[in-house]
Amino acid sequence: MSKLLLKCAEAGLKMTDQRKVILKVLEESGDHPSVDTVCDRAKRIDASISIATVYRTLGLLAELGLVVKHDFGGTYARFEVKEEHDHEHHHHLIDTETGQVIEFQSDELEQHIHKIAEGLGYKIIDHTFEIFGHKIKK
Repeated sequence: MSKLLLKCAEAGLKMTDQRKVILKVLEESGDHPSVDTVCDRAKRIDASISIATVYRTLGLLAELGLVVKHDFGGTYARFEVKEEHDHEHHHHLIDTETGQVIEFQSDELEQHIHKIAEGLGYKIIDHTFEIFGHKIKK
């Protein structure tokens, strides 16, 4: 049983075959898929899955804190499975031309963010950091 499926069962979420397919798609995603992308990938496994089912399932998973919904300044949300380990905190670089989302970690950046917050008299509970740009053409 997958980690995400186990967490859903622990949360008391009814697990239909269609929801199981959606969970599989999310867990196998190496990117940050949109609702449409999740739906397209899920339909390859089970053609009966509707966009409404994907919207509802992703909404429930977000409410349970099992997936993270990102805006990335675009016109539609993108999703990723929430990591279990806080020390694996990461940030995102979004390519404004291709829409590609690149995850990165930086201890130096983390230290600087915490130092800024402390200097302003705050302790960080959580944060996000997103960079928007495009590849430099040579």
